[in-house]
Order: sequence, then structure tokens, then C-alpha cells
Amino acid sequence: MYPASTTKIMTLMLALESGISFDTIVTIPKEVKDVPDGSSTVPVTAGEQMTFQDLLYGFMLRSGNDGAIAIAVIVSGSVDDFVALMNQRAQELGCESTHFANPHGFHDANHYTTARDLATITREAMKNETFRTIVSTYTYTMAKTSKRGKLVIESKIELLDPSSSYYY
Repeated sequence: MYPASTTKIMTLMLALESGISFDTIVTIPKEVKDVPDGSSTVPVTAGEQMTFQDLLYGFMLRSGNDGAIAIAVIVSGSVDDFVALMNQRAQELGCESTHFANPHGFHDANHYTTARDLATITREAMKNETFRTIVSTYTYTMAKTSKRGKLVIESKIELLDPSSSYYY
């Protein structure tokens, strides 16, 4: 099946495994302009500078496809190289029925996984305390940049929303 935004589990895991420090100032690459039409966004803008931490939180809480592209280029130099890393890591984990075509999960016929493989990837990601912290965050404030003021973002996941009947 097509994993859609659950793809971002692998993207965040690889970002955290990259060794880039949370306080590193990163520059959002021009490739974010290539986000598919209809995508969810953080938003981030080409040339904008922010901490890697702000990028990761913005990406996950907003399910931002622009953030996924930025992470891919920052970590691997290009989206294609990052996708190759995603597929390599999936194979290392024993995922035999997974193939990634992009870092965000926007529909692509060559982008697929199984429930078992996704569970394997998620189980590995959840071993990382920082991963667990990010994905369980409901509200986060991204610092002001030269392109915008501070940005308060909220997760769209109702399980994390204290006012939701689904709150856990």
C-alpha cells in the first residue's frame, strides 16, 4: 500500500541519525519550491535560516512536505540521494516489501510499503528518545527567522490534543 505521510517516520529517523546537531543553523534549500501541488507545508521558504530542531519539529507537527524536501537536501545533498538512503535503511531493517520514491509520502506508484515493514521502521524509530519526544509534541514554537515572525504550530493528531475526545 501507499504509506502517504507515514513515510515521514523514516525521514525523521534518518534526520536524527544524521548526526546534525539540533542547534545547527540550516539554510532551507531552493528545492523546497518543488513541493507537489496540494501538499501540506510547514511552511519553510528557500533561503530561510533556522535551527535544525525548528525544521524537524515544524516538519513533523505540520506534516510538511516542504520540510521533508529540506531535510532530504540538508542531510544527503539531494532528494535522490536521501531517497536512496531511505531505501538502504529499510533494507538494513529487513523491510522486504518497501520502496520509497520521495521523503514525504506524496503519492507515487513506486512508493509503497506493508503494515509489517512500516511497523518495523516505526519500532526502530521509537528506540530514539528524541524521535519519541518530537512525535508526541502537540504544540511547538518555531523561532522568528528573516522571512517570518515566530510561528506557533500544533499537531493535527487528535490523540495528542487534550481537548479531543481521542486524547491519549
